[in-house]
Amino acid sequence: MTKLILFNKPFGVLPQFTDRGSETKRATLSDYIDLPGVYPAGRLDRDSEGLMMLTGDGKLQARISDPKYKMPKAYLVQVEGEVSDESLAMLQKGVELKDGLTRPAEVERLEEPDLWPRDPPIRVRKSIPDCWLKLTISEGRNRQVRRMTAAAGHPTLRLVRWSIGDWNLEGLQPGQWRADE
Repeated sequence: MTKLILFNKPFGVLPQFTDRGSETKRATLSDYIDLPGVYPAGRLDRDSEGLMMLTGDGKLQARISDPKYKMPKAYLVQVEGEVSDESLAMLQKGVELKDGLTRPAEVERLEEPDLWPRDPPIRVRKSIPDCWLKLTISEGRNRQVRRMTAAAGHPTLRLVRWSIGDWNLEGLQPGQWRADE
């Protein structure tokens, strides 16, 4: 049996296998992965893209998703506006959110990464610039990266989880997966 699946979740896909109770059909993991006995190790919002990990190993699932293990998760984040050094410092120190202060993040400005086109594309406003960050956190609060960048004055336009621990998306296009045994 496969111990671990690395999946590049496309934008708009629910991070679960079923969509019970919805009046309209939405894409789920079952549209891409047909393997019995694997379950998501953590979540990734429907409007986020990138690395999801699935496993049938409960201990591995806990090690990946439980915040007490502080497994780093790196995100490529396109944000609104040019990010100042002060905003970077704020993210690096930790941001005060409604549910408390976040742990310090590793953050750096990036040139636009060579990613697949998003479908649908982000909204572009000619009068407002955007920029890319690589943001690494070691906790996983609900919509945490989006809330952190917004608190720093830079709403997130696109969010791609690139890696979790030593695992990453290298070589996986949206909707593709590979076993990592």
